[in-house]
Amino acid sequence: MYALLTIWIVIEWLLRIVALFVVPRNRKPTSGMAWLMLIFFFPEIGWIIFLVLGSPKLPKNRRDAQKTLDQYIASVKQAIERTKSTTVARPPQKYVGAVSLSDNLTHLPLFAGNAIEPLPDYTDIIARITEDVRRAKHYIQLEYYILALDDATEPLFEALEQASGRGVEVRVLYDAIGVRKFPRKKEMVTRMVEAGIDAHAMLPLHLPGKKYTRPDLRNHRKLVVVDGVVGYTGSLNMIQRDYHRKDDIVYDELVVRIEGPVVLQLEAVFLNDWLAETGQVLKQPNRNFGKQLKPKGDSPAHIVPSGPGYEYENNRKLFASLFYAAEKDITIVNPYFVPDQSLITALTSAARRGVRVRLLNSEAIDQVFVAHAQRSYYEEMLQAGVEIYLYKKPTLLHSKYAIIDDDACFVGSSNMDIRSFELNQELTLTVYDKKFVAAMQRITDGYLKKSTRVSKKAWLSRPPRKQLLDNIARLTSSLQ
Repeated sequence: MYALLTIWIVIEWLLRIVALFVVPRNRKPTSGMAWLMLIFFFPEIGWIIFLVLGSPKLPKNRRDAQKTLDQYIASVKQAIERTKSTTVARPPQKYVGAVSLSDNLTHLPLFAGNAIEPLPDYTDIIARITEDVRRAKHYIQLEYYILALDDATEPLFEALEQASGRGVEVRVLYDAIGVRKFPRKKEMVTRMVEAGIDAHAMLPLHLPGKKYTRPDLRNHRKLVVVDGVVGYTGSLNMIQRDYHRKDDIVYDELVVRIEGPVVLQLEAVFLNDWLAETGQVLKQPNRNFGKQLKPKGDSPAHIVPSGPGYEYENNRKLFASLFYAAEKDITIVNPYFVPDQSLITALTSAARRGVRVRLLNSEAIDQVFVAHAQRSYYEEMLQAGVEIYLYKKPTLLHSKYAIIDDDACFVGSSNMDIRSFELNQELTLTVYDKKFVAAMQRITDGYLKKSTRVSKKAWLSRPPRKQLLDNIARLTSSLQ
């Protein structure tokens, strides 16, 4: 018995020592420390969890799909050169660094000539997408983290079926885990197959092996492209507003409708994801670059895809760069705010140098640990002078965007948490245009009227048990 106990102790210490060599490699210190603590206290269980969830990167074959995105971008650039288009734009001087950073990370330049309309009404968003789908002549590309068949989305599915029936190529991507828990999933898939819609699940689960990926690496993007000339992206999942919940929570969302050259960048993201899931390189026979590059408005914009398929955390780097460029105001609207130290430093530094920084979260909670983790950052931010507002429950403000001064705004699918920076495939549209920012500010003002400002005094006097729960949730958020 004593010999077995000795062997067991030796094995546990070997597991701890090996972890010191393996875990911290190419990993942020905070994440590495969290994993080491787990393995130190629970060596066997910790190692099992680490082997299942420890790698935040997609398999090599999926990362290689990014090369096809580069090829597509090269073809667009060649078309721009042939047509002598003035599509590539220059941003305001203070954002030159942020745009150069984004271009280097994604190879997607800033495109001029876009018409971008923010849509804050849930029902109207689905109606507008459905209307554009009904007008499609050549192809429809639709990609959602959550895609569900219900009363709210039925008109869209009917429009997709009708489009396929008249010869329009309809392609649909949906996240394999995102759709799993919602009713009528089998009926939804069957209907699409019977209608001739080419639909595929993204990141299906695989056993350990060549195709294995962490089960929590998800495709969180939301996008629609119609004929390469109209696009949509934002926070809305294609599902009814209450997400079929049993409680009283409903969701407010924000989506942008896009016309102009930047739709080609949106389409590039879809083409890359399609290749990753199907192995098919799509070529649109009806493509007309001249028509697609034709200016539709005055807004310079670019798309920033991010996720474990990229070497770097594109969204986090872009966000921090824009926050450092701010001179007067930063307003962040996001339901899940669990930043790393780089973003906290950017925001608190901005507040301390006189920039008005406002953070709008939700009072309603649909993810308990995330909500408590984000609240653990409130004290530091309040002490620095950041204004924090909570959108009144039972509505959860699910919109995801930020406004910088009066001339820049990014909007998309990305939360401001470690999951969206490292584990989720996300999509962000950044716009440098005062008219668009003014429209977004009007929407924000409406949100603020439905919100309550957090008092620093009241927050610092919360019961110790709430502070403890926040701190524990904050520690677990580093296990990436």
